[in-house]
Amino acid sequence: MMKRKNNVLEFLENSADNFPDKIAFAGENNSVTYAELIKKAKRMAVGITKKTTPRSPVAVLGGKTIETVTAFFACVYAGCFYVPLNPAHPECRLRQILKTLDHPLVLLERGYEKLLTDECEEIYFAENAERTLFFDEADTSDDAAILDKIRRSHIDTDPLYVMFTSGSTGIPKGIAVSHRSVIDFIGEFVNLFGIDQSDVIGNQAPFDFDVSVKDIYATIATGATMQIIPKKCFSFPMPLIDFLIDRKVTTIIWAVSALCIISTYRGFSYKVPTDIKRVLFSGEAMPIKHLNIWKKALPEAVFVNLYGPTEITCNCTYYITPDGIFDKEVLPIGTPFPNERVFLLSENGDNVIRPNTVGEICVSGTALSLGYYNCREETEKVFVQSPVNPYYNEIIYKTGDLGYYDEIGNLCFVGRKDFQIKHMGHRIELAEIETALTSMENVDRAICIYNSHKEKIIGVYRGTAEPSVVAAELRNSLPAYMIPSHFEKVVEFPLNENGKIDRKKVKELYLR
Repeated sequence: MMKRKNNVLEFLENSADNFPDKIAFAGENNSVTYAELIKKAKRMAVGITKKTTPRSPVAVLGGKTIETVTAFFACVYAGCFYVPLNPAHPECRLRQILKTLDHPLVLLERGYEKLLTDECEEIYFAENAERTLFFDEADTSDDAAILDKIRRSHIDTDPLYVMFTSGSTGIPKGIAVSHRSVIDFIGEFVNLFGIDQSDVIGNQAPFDFDVSVKDIYATIATGATMQIIPKKCFSFPMPLIDFLIDRKVTTIIWAVSALCIISTYRGFSYKVPTDIKRVLFSGEAMPIKHLNIWKKALPEAVFVNLYGPTEITCNCTYYITPDGIFDKEVLPIGTPFPNERVFLLSENGDNVIRPNTVGEICVSGTALSLGYYNCREETEKVFVQSPVNPYYNEIIYKTGDLGYYDEIGNLCFVGRKDFQIKHMGHRIELAEIETALTSMENVDRAICIYNSHKEKIIGVYRGTAEPSVVAAELRNSLPAYMIPSHFEKVVEFPLNENGKIDRKKVKELYLR
């Protein structure tokens, strides 16, 4: 009789049974096999059980290391759900997250305890032994009886992790995702793209960014190996390419900005990592010129555009690009993953099915998250009953993103609802101006911001073209009311921890 998976640990344990001595995760200077990983995670889990109870959050504060990944699995063995904390984030953000979690147990790597101060008398500090636990302190003896009891009480809708993203109120929102959602999504993900035990996945994303979920769980679901690429490699293309070649990476699931580091600085003129056979990207619109640089360098590789917010468990649509150079202006986000319903709603709540008609992208299905942790009001704003289904309970997630269907049924991304502005009597999507800018031969990247007080659109771009030339060329592709009134030429864009252009920082710099 076929057994249905209800815990992500079954992925890990199946791979350990089949490949006990194979490297599961590798860092810059160390590695761990599947058998070693389970042993270490279980020992750490016992330590966690002495400090907290099942179905409780455990905030994990550590570097981008094997030890931190082990801590994640330890939390799961303890029946808890993990919350990655990024040590690069400001103390005030860490404080806000811990407050939202209602002061959970903090599992941390030594050296990071100084980030948890007792300022404002509202968060943890290293001396608070009751609510903190170091990685090495948690590494105790393996108590199978305790862990078995916890495992028997588990159900697949229990939370697996909480990822915090920016909130509209300025307070980070924690998105809670269940075991069932990850099991369902990852199963379809690895099958669609043919990931198996022979693959080496090159991890770019920080662990508090849900792109890393695909790296980690695609690895353990198939018995593959994940190489944790050091952050320093993403400063220049040459060490990054050397790492990909040396570690024989076959699969990269990266943010668009990370891919653009190599294409912008002509990294492929140095070397080509020919072991790469699939390139999956997401996070923001991929500039077509950069996509074509990659496709030319790796003509045999599969290139996939992925779309989806954290609230729906990583991704809900995909688009496998055709072979050869991509010659269209818009890269579709494609079709839904199996077992996910993706559709468009008008402002009136009607189902949008006509081609080239813009609506809000909405999603339903098993992959939907559990909502925002400890924030019911925000959850109920966007996780709502489907307005096109009055007959039974069908919760959908309203993404806040706008899209349309092209003539052959592919879904295409337009932009954020909140990037839509009213300018000179016209409703304008700033993303459309950005697309026009990045299509220019001498513009690498671009974003647009809007000064509502002065009613001015500002185009910020990186490239060799002068502002006057950019403005003149835009007049060939956009109506006059969409042409930015001012251009800023930059050497580099500020990036956030997820590798995306930091729009907030750009606004602070150029919105005057």
